[in-house]
Parts: sequence; structure tokens; C-alpha cells
Amino acid sequence: MGIISGNAEGTARRKPKITSIEVLCAVLLIAILAQGWLQQVLDVPALRTGSTVFVAVCVQALPFLVLGVLISGAIAAFVPARVLRRVLPKREGAAVGVAGLAGVALPGCECASVPVARRLMGQGVAPAAALTFLLAAPAVNPVVLVATAVAFPGEPMMVLARFLASLATAMVMGWLWARFGKLEWIAERALRRLPDSEPGSRWKTFAEIARTDLVEAGGFLVLGALISAALGVLVPPEWFGVLGEQIVLGILVMAVLAVVLALCSEADAFVAASLTAMPLLPKLVFLVVGPAVDVKLFALQAGTFGRSFALRFAPVTFVVATTSAVLAGSFLLGGS
Repeated sequence: MGIISGNAEGTARRKPKITSIEVLCAVLLIAILAQGWLQQVLDVPALRTGSTVFVAVCVQALPFLVLGVLISGAIAAFVPARVLRRVLPKREGAAVGVAGLAGVALPGCECASVPVARRLMGQGVAPAAALTFLLAAPAVNPVVLVATAVAFPGEPMMVLARFLASLATAMVMGWLWARFGKLEWIAERALRRLPDSEPGSRWKTFAEIARTDLVEAGGFLVLGALISAALGVLVPPEWFGVLGEQIVLGILVMAVLAVVLALCSEADAFVAASLTAMPLLPKLVFLVVGPAVDVKLFALQAGTFGRSFALRFAPVTFVVATTSAVLAGSFLLGGS
């Protein structure tokens, strides 16, 4: 009787756990099997238009999203934080500049950049440099810039403007923290030293981080594509025309939209490009603000560095990112 009971308990413990991957596969399988029925039900011009926009955004953005997630996972698993610490200058102001440029060579998505910055602080890197890297890595890396170039063909100034505005946002926030920031605003747990990954567990760490980031970022991509499709179908084109004529209103709307949508930086350019009636300047604001501050980043920062930090850091970042985008866009895009 005891053996039977033990076997039953063992079976219960071994019950497979359903993850988001299994749910996604099940949804895709149902969609494939019910394809004919769905075509009949959704045979409406507006829905066909919306589905076309949705599929186009997802198909264009997905390769860049996967590439960015793989690179981010590799950096988290195989590049110890002490490597960056060694190349940073001792002077905090100079370290901010180097950390900003390091974002070009060490790309990562927004979600991954928060724990990386926390690890840097735990390795003794100055908070100003760590926060600069947090903002630069997801915004100025080659994957994001190439994705922007693909999303905006024939608009090389858009790529340059995004790079300069995002880099300026990261470095200005770093210098502001170096001048005005206080360590007591950061939770003590964020400053506690963290051990590097063991050599034998690095591939496991890479696979786990890449899978987690892909599922999470993929969900935000799907959400962004759905909202983009809904905007294209439900919002009259005249509304975007009004925002184009009222440039200040358009900038504010796109900045707030970037915060609310919380898109992955590897995919946001395709969503912005789908809003064809919107001028380039508000689109640039959307692309610069999104990777710097949004609702999911605020939650991650509050959980990692403490609510006191997030309540101060996020609003200032929003203002600096919007201002940097407007200045870069006005100079390089002619205010268009």
C-alpha cells in the first residue's frame, strides 16, 4: 500500500507543466486545422486588410527579433560583467561615454538590459555607467539599426537620427545620474554582488534566457502587430492627417503610445512604419522613447532597482528621450 502511494505521489510530481511554448503551438495548430472555417467567418474587407497588416509586421520583424534575442542570450551567458568593468574608465563621466558606445557592440533587448545593468552594479561598475548601458544596449545596437533601415527604405536619415537621439538619451541620463543621483534611491539588493555563471551552465543559461526573451518579446510583437492592424482599420486616415498637421500633438501622442505599447526594440520600427499617414518626426519620437521607457520597463526597473528609483528615473527618461528625438529629427529630418 505504501509502495502504491509512493508511486502515485511520484506520478503527481512528474506531471508535465504546460508552458507558453505549448500554448502557442496549440493555438497555431488550431488555426491551421480551422483555416477554412476562419476564412469564411473573417471574409470581411476590413478584417482582410487588418490581417494583411498584422502578418506583414510579424513576418518583417520576426527575424530581427530572433537575432536580437540570440545575441542578448549569448552576451548574458558568455560575457561576464567584469569584462565591461575592466574597459570602463575610472572617471564616472568618461565611463558614461564608453558605456554608451558599448551598447553598439553589446546588443540586448530592453528586458535583458535591466538584469545586465543590475549585474554590472553588482560587479562594482558605477551606477551612472550601468544605467547608460541599460538605455543604450537595446536602442543603438546593429540589429535595431538594420531593422530600422529595412522598415524605412530610402530614409537613411531616419536610421542616423534614431542612433544619435537614442545614444544622446542614454548618455544624458548617465551624466544626470552622475551629477544628481543618490545610491539610497537604488534598492540594496541591486547593489549586492552577483556571481558569474558557472562554465558548465552557460549553455543552459543561454538557452533559458533566449527562450524566455523570445516568448516574452514575441508576445509584445504580436500585441504591437494587432494594435497596428487595428489602428489601420478602425482609425480613420483623417485622424492621422490631423496629427500630421498638429506636429506637437502628434509627437505627444506617439511618445505616450510608445510607453503604452511596450514593443521590443527589434520590432518597433515595423509598427511605426505601418502608420503611413504619420510624419517621420513623430515616428522617430516613438522609436526613441519606446526602448528607453515603457510600462514593462518601469515594472522591471521597480522590481530590480526599487520603486523609489523607478519613480524618479522613468519620468526624467521620458522627457530626455522625447527632447533628444525632437532635436535630432528637426535637424536631420527637417521636422517632417
